[in-house]
Amino acid sequence: MSTVLPGQPMRVLSGMRPTGRLHLGHYHGVLKNWLKLQTEYECYFFVADWHALTTHYEDTRVIEESVWDMVVDWLAVGIDPNSATLFIQSRVPQHAELHVLLSMITPVSWLERVPTYKDQQIQLQERDLSTYGFLGYPLLQSADILSYRAGLVPVGEDQVAHVELTREVARRFNHLYGREPDYEIRAEEAIKKMGKKNAKLYRELRTAYMERGDREALETARALLERQKNIALGDKDRLFGFLEGGGKIILPEPQALLTQASKMPGLDGRKMSKSYDNVISLRESTDEVAKKLRTMPTDPARVHRSDPGNPDKCPVWDFHVVYSDAERKDWVQKGCRSAGIGCLECKQPIIDTVLAELKPIQERAAEFLRDPLTIKNVIADGTKRAQEAAEATLTDVRAAMGLGYS
Repeated sequence: MSTVLPGQPMRVLSGMRPTGRLHLGHYHGVLKNWLKLQTEYECYFFVADWHALTTHYEDTRVIEESVWDMVVDWLAVGIDPNSATLFIQSRVPQHAELHVLLSMITPVSWLERVPTYKDQQIQLQERDLSTYGFLGYPLLQSADILSYRAGLVPVGEDQVAHVELTREVARRFNHLYGREPDYEIRAEEAIKKMGKKNAKLYRELRTAYMERGDREALETARALLERQKNIALGDKDRLFGFLEGGGKIILPEPQALLTQASKMPGLDGRKMSKSYDNVISLRESTDEVAKKLRTMPTDPARVHRSDPGNPDKCPVWDFHVVYSDAERKDWVQKGCRSAGIGCLECKQPIIDTVLAELKPIQERAAEFLRDPLTIKNVIADGTKRAQEAAEATLTDVRAAMGLGYS
């Protein structure tokens, strides 16, 4: 379970690198999840433009256009700036400062063992990745997360190791700097402020956890602290750390919120990706979408209309898996295997469904493009809120590290 600061709603932090206009793979793999999360948590969604530089530092010409294209697509699919905070990473310099401070305590070996470090060096051999920025980008991700004391970070399986690194960094930071002078004395004074009954219960639960490892007692004690109305936020924070025998929790450890990999296939049957040139963009014209779907490859065994086919070997079937109901899927399976339907017949329901899905998104995008000032204001407002939240964290971090002087 993630430790969240007392009295603070569960925060979610997620970002996307600016790679230009988004496609159906982004929509089904990330944005649909964001739409759900924004109704359940306090969400911070950001454009990770600094992260884009870690692999594309030599060609930055497209970044600015890509940033605004991405924001338009977010708003067009329904990400609501009244429900979530939207901002651009580089406009919140607190991320960079926290990254620098955390780099002082993070062993290089922790960064070198992150799986994606070596994986991407192999996958992107045509790029020069022998930079500090590339080595340190997982720590920059940690700074992104910890700046907002996020409790949950939605990630795919390949990014879980990055969240675990963040947890380790937070743990190390709290261990090094959470022990304020007279910590135990201050904790005992805070316990007394809970009242005799609650103070006694807190001590009993803490003992049960410290001496017997009783996890249920730990969770009960945390719930007890959450209910306390008559002690200050700083005292609550101190008592959360005291529960586990540690110091004051300055940087709470986040939890990975595992999201399913996108099931949206590309036009050629592989994962939908710009690098494969097999995508349908969210703002692609109706004619172009229809053309791409009509010319999709099919089962190579179906040379003639009368040849039976196998849907399992056809990329069009993968689209039916995403979009069609059971009745439609049964129609495809029987019709293809018996040559009762042709490939164009099979593709038409997909064309209709995809166009219907894209229509409201494209209509909203057109509205935002007619009023670019609204987009700029959304980011300006979100950036201001993000800066305030990140600065509150940095204030505590600076003080804990002895840098709080003025």
